[in-house]
Formats: sequence, C-alpha cells, structure tokens
Amino acid sequence: MNDWQKKSPLDWETYMNKLVKVVAIEKHEYEGWVLTVDPVSASIVLAAFPENEKVSISFVMGHAVQEVEILKEGDSEMKQRLSRIFAPKESKAYSPEELEKRKNDLKTWLETNHIPVTEQGELGRTLCVAGVLTIDPPYGPEQCSSSNEIILSRVQGLVQGYLEKQQ
Repeated sequence: MNDWQKKSPLDWETYMNKLVKVVAIEKHEYEGWVLTVDPVSASIVLAAFPENEKVSISFVMGHAVQEVEILKEGDSEMKQRLSRIFAPKESKAYSPEELEKRKNDLKTWLETNHIPVTEQGELGRTLCVAGVLTIDPPYGPEQCSSSNEIILSRVQGLVQGYLEKQQ
C-alpha cells in the first residue's frame, strides 16, 4: 500500500477542487482539477478543460499514485464549473430561500389535501409523508423515496400534478 492509499478521506478532501499534478507508476504524469477521490480504492478523478474542447475526465488508480502536488487553489467560479460537470442538463440550482419556499408551499398543499406531512432531519429539509415516504430538496417527483411502490407512485403523481399547476 502506497502513502496515497494510506491517507484518510479527510486528507483526500483537502485536494478537492484544486489543480494538481499526479505522478503515477512508470513516470506517467497527469494534470487536472480534482473532482473526487474514491474512498475505497483511493482513485483520483481529474477534470481538465482543453482549449476549445469539452471537459476531459481522467481516472488515476489509487494503487498507481506515487505523488500528488497541488498546483493551484480553485476559486468559487472553478468550483461551480466542476460541480456542473455531472449535473443533468435540465438541473436547476435553487438558492436556500427558493428551496425553503418550495418545501413550505408543497407542505402546505399536502396538508390542505389532508395528507399528513412532517419535516425531518437536522435542518428539517426532508418532508416525510404519512411516515412512509420522504421528499428531499428540490421537492420534485424524482426526490420522492419509499419502499412501498404503490404509495411512491401515487405521491409522485400528486407532486407532479401540483408542480404542473404551479407553472
């Protein structure tokens, strides 16, 4: 096991959103922005932005890493750019205020329709419907989760109908 593999996830987190140069076995060198590090294999996922090209993603296997050198800190603009790489095209970023409004509006609508709903989690961000289904931010049908497929399907339909009326 090499030194890189012996690091903890908290150590690897310090490399996130930073431009690095990775020296791997057989003197291979890779340069890019660290998207993530796999906590099991210690593999590094790098993103590079070649001139006039789409983003390039590289994986450096953890067992091959010999040295990782930080070249540059990522600014807030780069962090945003990196976070959007794997975001779905239709994904919309919501501000904390927008999320709170969406949650409260959906909760009020569910209660108006006599559906029991509570808030869960440390920050009360998750809605719990009848104790058997949860809805996470941004509170759409895709964020509904339940082990009961019938309830899941029906509540997803209700949430979808509610959102369509809001538009």
